[in-house]
Amino acid sequence: MKIKCVIIDDEPLAIKVVENHLKEFQNFEVIATFNNPIEALPILEKSEVDVLFLDINMPKMNGLDFAKSLNSNTSIIITTAYREYAVESYDLNVLDYLVKPIPFNRFLKSINKVSQQYFLKKEVKQKEDIINNESFMFLKVDKKLVKINFDELLYIESLKDYIKVFTLSQTYLVHKSLTSITEELPDNFIRIHRSFTIAIDKVKSVEGNLVEIADTRIPIGRKYVNHARRIILNLE
Repeated sequence: MKIKCVIIDDEPLAIKVVENHLKEFQNFEVIATFNNPIEALPILEKSEVDVLFLDINMPKMNGLDFAKSLNSNTSIIITTAYREYAVESYDLNVLDYLVKPIPFNRFLKSINKVSQQYFLKKEVKQKEDIINNESFMFLKVDKKLVKINFDELLYIESLKDYIKVFTLSQTYLVHKSLTSITEELPDNFIRIHRSFTIAIDKVKSVEGNLVEIADTRIPIGRKYVNHARRIILNLE
């Protein structure tokens, strides 16, 4: 799978330089180029663009202002003739800042950064997909592995070095941390307290900072309350 690139620059020659550099890398593909950032909005909003090469001084809209307006996971590499915007651009979490004229050896460093970030994101997504596509997990209870179906799991309580796993039919005591098991669960589970992780779809009611699951009232911790209530009440 190729890394999809978009180039925005009001100078055709500058676009050509970046395009020529990218031709040296087989896993990179330029899917579009634009002289005006406004014209690039539709493709950035609708397509999965992996990296955006973005000039700063352009007509109609400054490149940094354009970067601030974007709401996507696209990595941004600034390409500009001006060094003075470097600090401001890094405040926007841009991946790299290239000063024109862009020598190939410096461009190569940017490509390496993009590649590392791209494959890291891909690896994380693959792990998430594996977790979310599974319907069960095995937990070591005493000396045997017990199959726990996610749709039967109600909530998990932390007890120092152990966790107590509550299901529709049974309760299990497992030597495991709440943090580690929460990371292994699909998106339908959320940690709401330093001592509790719950199944969102098993919540019967919410009253103040308490949720009710299977006639048990479970507290929402102060540091978790805002995020937990938004997720449980489906406010985001």
